[in-house]
Amino acid sequence: MASNSNNMQKDYVAVTYNEKDRPFTQYPEKLSSYLFSRYNLKKGSKLLDLGCGRGEFLKGFIQCGLEGCGVDQSVISKSVCPEAEIVQSDLENKPLPYENNAFDIVFSKSVIEHFYYPEKLVKEIYRVVRPGGLIITMVPEWKSVYKIFYDDYTHRTPFTINSLREILFMHNFEDINVERFMQLPFLWSSPWLKPFCSIVAMTAPCVLKPYSKLVRFSKEIMLLSTAVKPKSVVESKK
Repeated sequence: MASNSNNMQKDYVAVTYNEKDRPFTQYPEKLSSYLFSRYNLKKGSKLLDLGCGRGEFLKGFIQCGLEGCGVDQSVISKSVCPEAEIVQSDLENKPLPYENNAFDIVFSKSVIEHFYYPEKLVKEIYRVVRPGGLIITMVPEWKSVYKIFYDDYTHRTPFTINSLREILFMHNFEDINVERFMQLPFLWSSPWLKPFCSIVAMTAPCVLKPYSKLVRFSKEIMLLSTAVKPKSVVESKK
């Protein structure tokens, strides 16, 4: 008979994103601050970090002045971001453990591509964000990462600009915008350097070890999307 320890599933976030192999950096704080400023998020707004992982981005948003909550199948974010209300939940098989219209903002980074049926999660996001509320979604762009996408065995559904836009449109969001996004902070203030990164992406060999962040994130593009839940959802109930 197999022992109980052999039957226990390991914590994916704790194993894959352990601090030794993936040390903490300033990137989550920089990205949170950038998104806070770019989308004119208001201090005191209530944000849900969906699939908050280690809690680094959630911590960054809280430092910007947002009221942050997190939900994930892992619990390790509680040690990184103890100031937030963090709930452990089975995102694959259960509804989000929040009431309707509970949040001003729902943020997710590298989350919905991990689901066989991401439309179920998008439907839940729509339910818990308030009318007029904003969602910010980031996923790997299939076109740029297709060779390595399934190196993460938990990846299920790849996304393109069109498919990410479509899934948001089909779940009644409006003001949808989807763009290619490089995870290189110097580009956010100096976008005129993007052609340089494009040249790096085309010319730098993939076999460089260690893989520099400039090379990696010039090649591995994310999709950044925003969308709004219509205010008319409230008006139609009056």
